[in-house]
Amino acid sequence: MTTVRREAFGRMPPEEGGGEVEKFVLQSDSVRVEILSFGCIITTLETKDRDGKFSDIVLGFDTLEGYTGKHPFFGTVVGRVANRIANGKFSVDGKEYQLFINNGPNSLHGGAKGFDKVLWSAEVLPNGVRFFRLSPDGEEGYPGDLKVWVTYTLSGRELAINYQAQTSKTTPISLTNHSYFNLAGQGSRDVYDHEISIEADSYLPVDDTQIPTGEVAAVQGTGFDLRQPVELGKHLQKFHLNGFDHNFCLHQGQDRRLVARVFHPPTGRTMEVHTTQPGIQFYTGNFLDGSLKGKGAATYPKHSAFCLETQNWPDAVNKPHFPNALLHPGEEYNHTTWLVFNTA
Repeated sequence: MTTVRREAFGRMPPEEGGGEVEKFVLQSDSVRVEILSFGCIITTLETKDRDGKFSDIVLGFDTLEGYTGKHPFFGTVVGRVANRIANGKFSVDGKEYQLFINNGPNSLHGGAKGFDKVLWSAEVLPNGVRFFRLSPDGEEGYPGDLKVWVTYTLSGRELAINYQAQTSKTTPISLTNHSYFNLAGQGSRDVYDHEISIEADSYLPVDDTQIPTGEVAAVQGTGFDLRQPVELGKHLQKFHLNGFDHNFCLHQGQDRRLVARVFHPPTGRTMEVHTTQPGIQFYTGNFLDGSLKGKGAATYPKHSAFCLETQNWPDAVNKPHFPNALLHPGEEYNHTTWLVFNTA
């Protein structure tokens, strides 16, 4: 049985239109999640450890000001296109489009004001909440009026996030949630004692601006082979890695499949990621630097969280041999990701 509560969380600054931001609290007997109508942001995600004690396992802020200020996409839904587009350029039907450049020479997570920085309209469901917005033709340089629905539903130990979209002109699209997890509890120092596995036989090597080179490389015999669980800290040391910020190529198919699992031995918490998406970006918080004051005055140093962002492959709109990134009029974009929390 899931209960859903809505309450006021704050008001947008006058220069942002001053709209009211609401918070939606979804609660089952084993998971409690709080989500904002601003950026569809997951601000809190509490799950039980093996002793039945709840802890909040996502990074974030106590107030709206934290989220309206500059931050590394804590808990947000990012779009129109998650991840990076090389030089912020792509062509559709012979026409070139130029996006805002906000990450070195590239466009990242939708541009200057992506889906993470806008107010969505909300509808309460029996076991969740559905957000909607219309992204107008030309927003951030993207073509077409894009209708987008993001639906969060909670059933027992499982949080489902469904993304749907329809467009008036052919446009690239790839939506994901950018939550930062630490199964020891947010504010914990690092994630080195977490054990992770990712069901992927290949990954995408990147250039020095984090754009895939185009090669689809086998993980076999490399530090990217996470098909069997590895303890993160020891693994990074063994392979002399600064961290991960890479797309892992998932087995293709439209059906739900288990793609990643994280286990935290000290608390017994586990998190499984299931998805219909073709890729998952594994990111170990390499750019966190302790400068942000998070929830309960916590600071978030490098490697104090991980992200598992289910999405299309980065820069797919410019790489014809990557999975299709374009949505055409008359089609529907429809992907779901499920996060399943347990204890072991």
